[in-house]
Amino acid sequence: MRGGEAIIESLKNMGVKTIFGYPGGQTIPFYDMLYDSDMEHILVRHEQCAAHAADGYARASGKVGVCLATSGPGATNLVTGIATAYMDSSPIIAITGQVPTHLIGNDAFQEADIIGITMPITKHSFQPKDPDLIPSMIKSSFEIAASGRPGPIVIDVPKEVQEGELTKFDDSLISTPGYNPNTKGNIRQIKKACDLIKQAKKPMILAGAGVIISNACCELKELSDTINAPVMTSLLGKGAIDETSDLALGMLGMHGRKVSNDYINESDLLIAIGIRFSDRTTGRLDSFVPDTKVIHIDIDPAEIGKNVDVDLPIAGDAKNVLSSLNKSLKGHEVSGDVKSWANMIKEKKQELLPRVTYSDVPLKPQTVIKEIAEVLTPESILTTDVGQNQMWAAHFYDTQKPRKFISSGGLGTMGFGFPSAIGAKVACPDDPVVSINGDGGFLMVCQELATVHDYDLPVIAVVLENRTLGMVYQWQTLLYNSRHSQTEFKDSPDFVKLAESFKINAERITKPGETKEVLTSAIKDNESILLDIVIDSEEALPMLPPGAGINEMIGEYKLEKDVI
Repeated sequence: MRGGEAIIESLKNMGVKTIFGYPGGQTIPFYDMLYDSDMEHILVRHEQCAAHAADGYARASGKVGVCLATSGPGATNLVTGIATAYMDSSPIIAITGQVPTHLIGNDAFQEADIIGITMPITKHSFQPKDPDLIPSMIKSSFEIAASGRPGPIVIDVPKEVQEGELTKFDDSLISTPGYNPNTKGNIRQIKKACDLIKQAKKPMILAGAGVIISNACCELKELSDTINAPVMTSLLGKGAIDETSDLALGMLGMHGRKVSNDYINESDLLIAIGIRFSDRTTGRLDSFVPDTKVIHIDIDPAEIGKNVDVDLPIAGDAKNVLSSLNKSLKGHEVSGDVKSWANMIKEKKQELLPRVTYSDVPLKPQTVIKEIAEVLTPESILTTDVGQNQMWAAHFYDTQKPRKFISSGGLGTMGFGFPSAIGAKVACPDDPVVSINGDGGFLMVCQELATVHDYDLPVIAVVLENRTLGMVYQWQTLLYNSRHSQTEFKDSPDFVKLAESFKINAERITKPGETKEVLTSAIKDNESILLDIVIDSEEALPMLPPGAGINEMIGEYKLEKDVI
């Protein structure tokens, strides 16, 4: 067995069926061996999209995604995707080609120190100098990527190592001294948490992506029901709780739901689970829950107390900790104060509904998202790009199940939405997959329409066309006296003709009701299609300006009961 064959065999042993990649000079030996393999390979049209597709695969399936690229520019094109996965704790393996070992450090053609370049944005890296090391490194990579707080791994394989013969196939795990994530949670801390919960009169729960990653959504619901506490989520926590339920308040933060932002500071106990308290979630820290006791549960102890002062830290896996917490709270009786608090929050949730119209032309993005929501089922997967399109989707689309809302959070990567939808569709072929994009972000990755066509992947691409870099344009409108510097596009391209040039069907939508009609037909026919939806370029969500407190939103927030 040669090194490249060992890579393929090791991936298959780890349950990998599909990899996303783009070949080049230093990976030709691997691709030659792949030619005789039954491993499915999706040829993307840009390496960044291979990483995003692997990321989307991982988030939709809960498994590890795998991408490949050649050395030098191929490897560096993966960097944005690796950083995206790192910021959002998504487990991917990025395998890169490298120049032959004897040329490393000599500035050889297409040489780049990809391990050095990605060191700050990976959980770990490997570079086998001997083919015999490949099986162990790959198996260990999967173990490290998926355990504890998940993250990306880089495996950089010199060309002659891909071609070299193994003397044995040994996939024993490599010892990783110092890496021993704590998953259980301290029982004394859990008991203290129970005491704080029993004393609380106005409890609230804030759920992040860690709840979804640890498959703790049932435990979260049980806790919320047991203590009668409303639940807010971060952007990446969407789906941790059914957002159509009474106690679900939606997203908190810069573009969050008003009910969440307005009332979190009135709570006397905040139970934060699997969340890192990013600046986009908290607003100005000195005005974020200043008089509220905080319990913070997270598998990464480095996140606890990093941004928000914590009264009770619990380091451990969310599922394990919540299971223990629920067991300790069995038989808990909710007080009258807690019931009154929860009922008041439910009423405010209905009073503070965002404005939605259904008859305006140009179309309002709220209208489009609501029409999409009326078509999709709880099993459907919605991916988003970054910017206004992302926040409109997060705000107006109620996610009912985990791993059904996929978006770039920490890095805010334009171009993430469409290729991540490709990965999600490969992971979940029976689930409808819709990707919502702004016109700016979609143009960064529109070449992947060729991938969708070539592999017959029925991904539905929605482009919200407002001919602006919407989120920056919005900031310029609200905070910079409408000085729209370099954020307005002209009339190129024609998105319908662009899609048709890739042999993908497309429809331009300009009127209410058309989105629902076309989307329904596309899902029924199980076809890939691009929906070019022309929206109002002046529409903007309310937001927290940078440096503002969590309850200091600016922008329009009308209550128009006749159109809600």
